[in-house]
Amino acid sequence: MNLVERILDLAVHIQQIPAPTFQETERARFVLEKFLAEGLSQVEMDSAGNVFACLPGGKHPALVVSAHLDTVFPLETPLTFRKENERMYGPGIGDNSLGVAALFGLVWALRERGITLPGDLWLVANTCEEGLGDLKGMRAICQRFGDTPLLYLVLEGMALGHVYYRGTGVRRYKITFHTQGGHSWTDFGRLSAIHELAKVAAQIAALKIPSLPRTAFNIGRIGGGTSINTIAAQAWLELDLRSEDAVVLNQLARRVEALLDAAQQPGLQIERQVIGHRPAGEISPLHPFIQLAQSTLRELGIEPSLTVGSTDANIPLSLGYPALVLGITCGGGAHTVGEYLETGSVATGMEQLVRFVARAWEV
Repeated sequence: MNLVERILDLAVHIQQIPAPTFQETERARFVLEKFLAEGLSQVEMDSAGNVFACLPGGKHPALVVSAHLDTVFPLETPLTFRKENERMYGPGIGDNSLGVAALFGLVWALRERGITLPGDLWLVANTCEEGLGDLKGMRAICQRFGDTPLLYLVLEGMALGHVYYRGTGVRRYKITFHTQGGHSWTDFGRLSAIHELAKVAAQIAALKIPSLPRTAFNIGRIGGGTSINTIAAQAWLELDLRSEDAVVLNQLARRVEALLDAAQQPGLQIERQVIGHRPAGEISPLHPFIQLAQSTLRELGIEPSLTVGSTDANIPLSLGYPALVLGITCGGGAHTVGEYLETGSVATGMEQLVRFVARAWEV
């Protein structure tokens, strides 16, 4: 098999191993064994479930390249895979099975070309990028390496052509309403946790937010109650707040908190819990690494797009460490069971990655 075929074959093997956030262990063990089989050094798994391996280089600072292991799909999701023409379909195939496979593809390509890097190349398959993982894996990576690496380079399977240089700030809440509850007929008039929560949810949905800086909110999950003829004693929702600007994000959070304060009344207990905090951060679009990423794409006939998003790069960027995100191919349907990637772009994506890494110490 050629390089691309090897990468895609490995991506399918990875995709077939379930890896919901917080349940990545089986996939992590598979990657660890593959790292060992490649003869890489310092292969280990840390307490956060991240898997590390090192391709030794020269004496210059190390480059850390990571790709997240976890997916958004529950364990019971059928991981059906199929290939049609130049597309490969399967839950998580592009986000981020291909990204993890590209860690190995990078090693294979460097070895095939006889390239020895000026510094160590650390490869990390990390946990907890999706959902409520709160970037736990990347937080542990940054605690381990601190400000010593040349760069934190994050790989995403389906973002070819995009150079992520800014991290969107995210605040996530679980809001729970508690009341006495009761019978829907005999106790009619008592406070219902569902009714009161629904009022606040409607108020959140009616909030006016700025378009610049880009800001968003989403009530992603909601639940509660006992039965159709029971006044609900408990109801909850999960709320996602985002903004490109940390100040605007804090202002939005305060507006939500004010709505909750105003909803307080006798017989109602409101519990609010922060269940996720992804700090914002950025690197200048004029930074040499961003310029290198763009020039590498242009060499390959792709006009780069400077992109803002919520990724593992949020953590190093928020700490002031140089970091960016690159993609391996194009695709669609991310976070759905109809997810797919374009196989024809993988060679270009890998060539971009190899050229970027080989030149990173020159900037």
